[in-house]
Amino acid sequence: MTLPPLYLLLVALVGVFAGTVNTIAGGGSLITLPALIFLGIPPTLANGTNRVGVVVQSMTAAETYRRRGILDAKRAVWPFVPLGIGSVVGAWFSTRLDDDLFRMVIAVAMLAMLAALVVNPKRWLTGRPGAEPQPWYLRVPAFLVVGLYGGFLHAGVGVFLLAALVLLEGHDLLRGNAVKVLLVGLITLVSLGVFVYADLVAWDVGLCLAAGSGLGGWLGSKLTVSWGPTLIRWVLIAVVVFSSARLLGLF
Repeated sequence: MTLPPLYLLLVALVGVFAGTVNTIAGGGSLITLPALIFLGIPPTLANGTNRVGVVVQSMTAAETYRRRGILDAKRAVWPFVPLGIGSVVGAWFSTRLDDDLFRMVIAVAMLAMLAALVVNPKRWLTGRPGAEPQPWYLRVPAFLVVGLYGGFLHAGVGVFLLAALVLLEGHDLLRGNAVKVLLVGLITLVSLGVFVYADLVAWDVGLCLAAGSGLGGWLGSKLTVSWGPTLIRWVLIAVVVFSSARLLGLF
């Protein structure tokens, strides 16, 4: 599927906005996924195409964390195993749904994420310096479930993954967020392979989205102080309310 040049420009602009939001407060896919659908891309195709931008932005951000000495990539190795397995299974399930059903799934998931945005879970995610990881029988199922969701839909997966890394792995918020960014990039890359195999990636749209997201990530790093995560969170809440209502056919 191809879009007219004007639509591709709109996709890039959406990517800039989403990349900016994602850098400051997270949740960029809550913007890009419904935007792709509203531009006329079928939901299952939009779900796969959205991953292209996520991979580029996540890997770029992870490299930035590495250069700053914040990212300990070794601590991402073992969580990636259950996360990767879960993401493949979740992506496969999402490719089996028809577009009408998947549209409803996206709307319901966005409403669930709305609750998370209102509660603002980062308030209770506090690091535990020197804390030991929880037992494997708690961590493995948790990462499998997070991977399943990430592969299936992705939107908002960073919130759940950061919670698992802080509460179960013992990370502090800063370093946990760096590991989260790397893991999101890796599991998105793995799930992208499933969508490519299922021919559910519109590459022209995905590359425009990736270019915009990369620019937005850079812009977000410049605007973090002046905008701040609180304002962005409320912008996200407004976007999610509008998008979920539109997907449910309320207007």
